[in-house]
Amino acid sequence: MKRKIIVFLFLVLFITKTTNAQDSLSVVDQLSVTAKIWGFLKYYHPEVANGKFDWDSELFTILPIVKSSKNKDELSLTFLNWIERLGPIKPCKTCNKEKGINSFDKNFNLNWITDSKLFNDELSKKLKYIEENRHQGNKHYIAYYKGKPKIAFFQNELSYPSFDWSNENMRLLTLFRYWNMIEYFFPAKYQIDQNWDDVLKKFIPIFLNPNSKYEYHKTLIALVVSLEDSHALIYPNTEFCNFGCYNVPFEFKVVNDSAIITKFYDQKLAELDDLRIGDIITKVDGRNTFEIFQENKKYIHGSNYARKKINSGYYLLNGSTQSVTIELFRNERTFLKTIKRYPFEAFDYTLNRQLEKYRLIGDSIGYINIGKIKTKEVPKVMDELSKTKAIIFDLRNSKSSTPYFFTNYITSEKKTFYKSIYPNLDYPGKFLWSEGGKSGNDKLVYKGKVVLLVDEYCQSQMEFTAMCLQVGDNVTTIGRQTSGSNGNVMKFNMVGGYETQISGIGIFYPNGTETQRKGVKIDINVKPTIQGIIKGEDEILDRAIEFINN
Repeated sequence: MKRKIIVFLFLVLFITKTTNAQDSLSVVDQLSVTAKIWGFLKYYHPEVANGKFDWDSELFTILPIVKSSKNKDELSLTFLNWIERLGPIKPCKTCNKEKGINSFDKNFNLNWITDSKLFNDELSKKLKYIEENRHQGNKHYIAYYKGKPKIAFFQNELSYPSFDWSNENMRLLTLFRYWNMIEYFFPAKYQIDQNWDDVLKKFIPIFLNPNSKYEYHKTLIALVVSLEDSHALIYPNTEFCNFGCYNVPFEFKVVNDSAIITKFYDQKLAELDDLRIGDIITKVDGRNTFEIFQENKKYIHGSNYARKKINSGYYLLNGSTQSVTIELFRNERTFLKTIKRYPFEAFDYTLNRQLEKYRLIGDSIGYINIGKIKTKEVPKVMDELSKTKAIIFDLRNSKSSTPYFFTNYITSEKKTFYKSIYPNLDYPGKFLWSEGGKSGNDKLVYKGKVVLLVDEYCQSQMEFTAMCLQVGDNVTTIGRQTSGSNGNVMKFNMVGGYETQISGIGIFYPNGTETQRKGVKIDINVKPTIQGIIKGEDEILDRAIEFINN
């Protein structure tokens, strides 16, 4: 009998320990749950969303209590007490109006509030009640800019310019605030390769234990880059000095596993080290260039791989010293060369020096650098090129455009060329479709072929321009994958006085195809070749001329 009692007590003790072990939460679990509930209450709870509380201070107050919670029941009780202290929530009479609205829900995810591994039933029910009776009307922390499209902007956020990077609470505020801004208001969140929940868990240990201010700044950059959005940057740019403020005097393109010099920022300085267009750099300080690119990819912003390679300059050849040793391949010979690096302001360089607006190629093909043409010049340009068999619109390296006016010449009917989504502020995490814009004319004026040239440098406004022109009757798009960062920019401050930005609305083709990350539709793809770069050939333009003549 005694033996049975001993076995029974042993089983009870074992089950108790196992249950406690299962219910216990790691620090990462504790903090990731806190980040989610803090952000959820910030945008959903009526009393918090209207600005009644100093919500940053509330986070600092709750953090030590969270860390002392030993299991999910204690943690759930901590959050229940917190929510109770915020005041009663009246039933919402207008919260069901979303039914029947054309909503975009691919970014929406509140499944975590019913996760029984993290919360007890009482807390899950309380969070669900808050969702169903969420704040409506004007918000304290988020609003729309006036006008169209409806772009959201963050307001009433303290930036803490005297921020001390060694303060753990402030570092966690930085992560939690940014994570929730993206969680509820970034239109392309669902396209990020990593699950956004996993990103939070991945960064919590890094924000908890940075080795230095230098490492902390790199972590901020990596967090912003994790959005995989070419618009997503962090300012001031001095933070890039973490990777070195001395620059090589040339631009390069990453092809295969090498960096090929394509143009000079300062030809005289480049010639001092006998550098030439077409030189192939295979190693930097003894390391393979592609290996360095892969290692630093988490710090290189870009919506897609092609754009990341364009933006890799800071990380491959820049540095903190005034010289660097490279392995160079030229004329079938490989040799080592030590070259000088300079502050960028030392270069005699002007961005986009090309002054040519339009010209004839041969006697029958028109060429237009679309970013150089002003609206009032469009009729004159199209009249002079009216007799050509084709017109090439070059959208590469352009910052401004006049697409609607050119489209009036190349269409026989008005067509919708895009539609977009914008954040639903009354149901954070959900987005609403807006009516698409139309472009074109009811009478075809120019009847020749139309060719659009695009590549990795074609971003944002120029991608939108391409979509606008693509509604033409006889349009072919030639080139390479564009930047994949379309739509208006949404700027805001991060903790510590840093400024950042994201794509604020989602842009789609009328059939629902995304342009974010993917870029615009391309009919004929032209990959860069090492030989073409060495010879200084414009392979995309050459392919367009070949297409027209054939």
